[in-house]
Amino acid sequence: MKEISVFDLPALYRDNYRARGFVFGSGKKSVCVVGPMRGNEYQQQFIAAHLVSRLRQIEQKGELVPGFEILVIPCANTYSFNTRKRFWPINNFDINRSFPGDVDGATTERFAGKIIQATKDFQYGIQLSSYYISGTFMPHIKIFKTELNCEQSAKDFKMPFAQVRNARAFEKTTLNYNWQMNGVQAFSLYSSATSYIDKSSAHTVLRSILLFLKARGIITTDIPGGYKTKIINSQTDLMALRSPSAGFFAPKVKVGFEVSAGDLLAEIRDPYTDELVSNIVSPKDGTIFYMQSDPLTYSHSSVFNLILSRNAT
Repeated sequence: MKEISVFDLPALYRDNYRARGFVFGSGKKSVCVVGPMRGNEYQQQFIAAHLVSRLRQIEQKGELVPGFEILVIPCANTYSFNTRKRFWPINNFDINRSFPGDVDGATTERFAGKIIQATKDFQYGIQLSSYYISGTFMPHIKIFKTELNCEQSAKDFKMPFAQVRNARAFEKTTLNYNWQMNGVQAFSLYSSATSYIDKSSAHTVLRSILLFLKARGIITTDIPGGYKTKIINSQTDLMALRSPSAGFFAPKVKVGFEVSAGDLLAEIRDPYTDELVSNIVSPKDGTIFYMQSDPLTYSHSSVFNLILSRNAT
């Protein structure tokens, strides 16, 4: 293992802004993994740290195939971590909305530009990501539809689901999309948690990265387990379910549950009297992909995402 500096930029006061990287092996730039760019992504930092530890063990055992290079950047935004702010503390801006970046631009653009410079020559890019909404998700991969067609490669992660979607306007400023614009096959990996540690789903994501490395012939380590990945299209296979009213959100199911049309998914209760205000019922057969984690909900807020069964009508 070799430690490198990804960027070291002067700050207005105190110490510089830095990001470290860890290089395993040498030769063809094969896989790069970028950890959290947001200051509350504790789960993603946990996964990145354990990935570095596991790759160091694999390299020491001689199970890293010669001729391949792996780069892990465990954290790209240490300042937000240190100040406990999700976004860049100075202007509340999201680094993952700053790509492709500009090494001579604003601070978050400079970070983005340096990350692209360090990773654009790799064949595969893996980002440990989180969503902008709070809640629990099924562990999955997100892929943007581009000319690179990453769907087949995504199956080698052996995650439960791979979500494929067209990039919306604001998503064209993300690392994932700009990797692909530079010819890097890009995958965003999502765990069940963000601002707390869920070891079970962290293990699922960590294992999926190692399974991918094994499938690409980069490591020889025996990695048991994994899933047969189901490809889901965001536009046709996912349904958002919204709360009909505001109040306490009392779910009756969990993420990963298979439900049938008519099943009770949650109750909404009056926050003053605890009276039942409304029920949320599944309109179709499917699997709970996302569920809100906040105890209160607004009216018409998205509280569930349902993966529709193939035979759902």
